[in-house]
Amino acid sequence: MGRKKRLALNTSTSLFYQVTTIICGFILPRLILQSFGSEVNGLVNSITQFLAIISFLELGVGSVIQSSLYKPLAEKNNDQISKVLVSGQKFFTKLAKILLVYVVILMVTYPYIANQKFGFVYTATMIGAISISLFAQYYFGVISSILLTADQKGYVSYITQTVTLIMNTVACFILIKFGASIHLVKLVTSLIYILRPLVLAIYIRRHYDINWKVKYTKEPIKQKWNGVAQHISAVVLDGTDNIVLTIFSNLKDVSIYSVYSIVTSGVKQLLLSMTNGIQALMGEMWAKQELLELNKFFGWIEWILHSGTILIFGITSVLIVPFVQVYTKGVSDVNYIQPLFAILIVLANAGHCLRLPYNMMILAGGHYKQTQYNYIIAAVLNILISVIAVKKMGLVGVAIGTVVAMFYQTIWMAWYDSKNLIKWPFKNFLKQLIIDGLIVVLVHLIINLSFMKLWFEMNSITYISWIILAVKVSLLVIVVSLIINIIFYRMHVRTVVAKCMIRVKN
Repeated sequence: MGRKKRLALNTSTSLFYQVTTIICGFILPRLILQSFGSEVNGLVNSITQFLAIISFLELGVGSVIQSSLYKPLAEKNNDQISKVLVSGQKFFTKLAKILLVYVVILMVTYPYIANQKFGFVYTATMIGAISISLFAQYYFGVISSILLTADQKGYVSYITQTVTLIMNTVACFILIKFGASIHLVKLVTSLIYILRPLVLAIYIRRHYDINWKVKYTKEPIKQKWNGVAQHISAVVLDGTDNIVLTIFSNLKDVSIYSVYSIVTSGVKQLLLSMTNGIQALMGEMWAKQELLELNKFFGWIEWILHSGTILIFGITSVLIVPFVQVYTKGVSDVNYIQPLFAILIVLANAGHCLRLPYNMMILAGGHYKQTQYNYIIAAVLNILISVIAVKKMGLVGVAIGTVVAMFYQTIWMAWYDSKNLIKWPFKNFLKQLIIDGLIVVLVHLIINLSFMKLWFEMNSITYISWIILAVKVSLLVIVVSLIINIIFYRMHVRTVVAKCMIRVKN
């Protein structure tokens, strides 16, 4: 299978998985909110985030393993592939054992450190139920997924994840409707998700000639510990907000944060799904030093990801609060309508997507050690600002911390790539960023014009009314984006249109 076909298959299966994730992600939290209330929903999300702290101890080794596999996979060097995988598996087996200890510690301490009203046994058993699938993932699932992604066969993993996700949603829906406890619901989720690593392990054994007993004297994973800063930064930027809210605020704020995150994380993952396979392809080009082709490819990826991010998050910035109004209709124990927080969390997630092309290039090039200070600074910025601001500003405070850290990191990465990797001019990035801002500002100015406001309002708090609004907003953002891109990126637009016309004719 050629590069283009593998990229297309990875992208399509990943996109389908993310769409499924978004749909299922809307169904289950809504059921939990209706059946168990906002505080239980907040508790579940808080525990999930606390368990995710264990991924700190992954120390970025997963990304380094993936980078270490590009060259031996390109050369079909099975001996070196085996050595890298065996070394990686030893690390993740140790991490799984540490996770067990951490879960026990969390079961004992969490009920006392979290600002919540549930009993010790109730909370501790919830932690145990949620942690089962996480243990299975680290013990025998991660290394299989890394190999498939590095070999541009991520579609196997995405199909497996899609099937188990649908199975879990159906099972949980039935359990909740029949009055099952939240503990049983979460236990069933964990047991279903154990199927994922099992299926991947079987696939690897059948399709790869891996010698799991191979011996080595020299560490096969170069820069094994140089991905620490990148990894910690990623965990902090993606996961500390809920933890800060749990400790310094309350579970109701965690529930509000989680509801908005359903939307923003879903949109972000939708965009990320379109990039799956791109880093591996960049890594292959870099390993073979196909620099001219890589430079051209990077230019396209930057424009496509920026355009896609602004299009999708521009629409989201207008529709998120009306959607939350409809989604939480009938839930009256908490005020879920938070417009300022909504804008900030959209900005933070948009920033995550805008940094993708530059981050992927750094990882594909294996520049872990050289860039670690950038990641450390971003993590520190996020934590400090969030902890300081949460006391006075609550949800808005933690969101500001993430926004500042994310945009600092995006600008720094673009500068680093321009100077040290593919020599992509930094002025290209600045131009793209200005155009991104111009599109968003124009959209919001048009919507807030006095004679347009009524047209961009919902007639009632229903899904049908929201869908009608979504169509109007989407058309506006598409038209504005298209006009601006025709003015500033005419050649890119012409090329895309020409390729689309060729496909239609064929």
